[in-house]
Amino acid sequence: MKRNLIILFSVILILGGSYLIWKKVTNSQVTYEETEVEKGDISLLILSTGTVQPENRLEIKPPVPGRVEQVLIKEGEKVRKGEILAWMSSNERAALIDAARSQGKKELKRWEQLFRPTPIIAPIDGTIILRNVEEGQSFSTTEAILVMSDRLTVKAQVDETDMAFIKLNQNAEIILDAYSSSKVPAIVDQIAFEAKTISNVTTYVVDVLPKDTPDFMRAGMTANVTFFVETKSNVILVPSEYIKMDSEFPSVLVRGSDGNILDKKIKIGISDGKRTEVVKGLTVGEIVLLEKKKTAKTSDSPFSMRPKKKEKNDKKKP
Repeated sequence: MKRNLIILFSVILILGGSYLIWKKVTNSQVTYEETEVEKGDISLLILSTGTVQPENRLEIKPPVPGRVEQVLIKEGEKVRKGEILAWMSSNERAALIDAARSQGKKELKRWEQLFRPTPIIAPIDGTIILRNVEEGQSFSTTEAILVMSDRLTVKAQVDETDMAFIKLNQNAEIILDAYSSSKVPAIVDQIAFEAKTISNVTTYVVDVLPKDTPDFMRAGMTANVTFFVETKSNVILVPSEYIKMDSEFPSVLVRGSDGNILDKKIKIGISDGKRTEVVKGLTVGEIVLLEKKKTAKTSDSPFSMRPKKKEKNDKKKP
């Protein structure tokens, strides 16, 4: 029994030692990626999505129920305030005109001169975005026969964490999903005072007004909006991933004149996500380093049951 315990203990020691030796040769090796500090231009941008909507949407409803006799405009046309959009007849006039028409052209012309149709007038300057009637169609006073808008805007959803960067009359850019190759210059026209919470995310609606509304823009289109917060030229830049933020002050790894690697504190400015401005602490031409770790296995586990490959030089035993 005593002899068996001694043998077991010896086997455990051998296996444990083998494992420690194998573990030692599989330690992580540290390597560094280098880049040179340079100068360039950088912009701080806020990205958002939104929907094209009329700033003021106006439904035109008839004053009395009746019938449309003539429509003078089409969807998409721009009209002026006071312009006649259509002619309509009340139910009484429509019945009277129909009766006169059955008696001949002379009687019809007489009653048309005595009983004039009612004009439908544009209440504001704007664009016809919906034509809901055709000539000869009857309607009630609750139906919108035409819909107008004075101008189109993009209602952008901006996260509350970005609201400090959004200002009135700030420059922006609109790209519609349907016309992704066209960039529409715009400005911030209005900022909502009340927030909306969707899926536990608090956002504010920001009205972005095109400086010149393109003909292809339509209400309901999905848009991507870029807000231009700040732009700087000829400043010192480093890739954002090279900056360490795990201490009280940001820092970067640099290679000293003697070849040693130093942890250098810096002061940073704006960032576009990929690159960051360095206000103080670095000069053009300095080399900054990014630490990368990799595991290099130089041997198989001592407990592996996989047989070792024979070397090509091995000679067969006679």
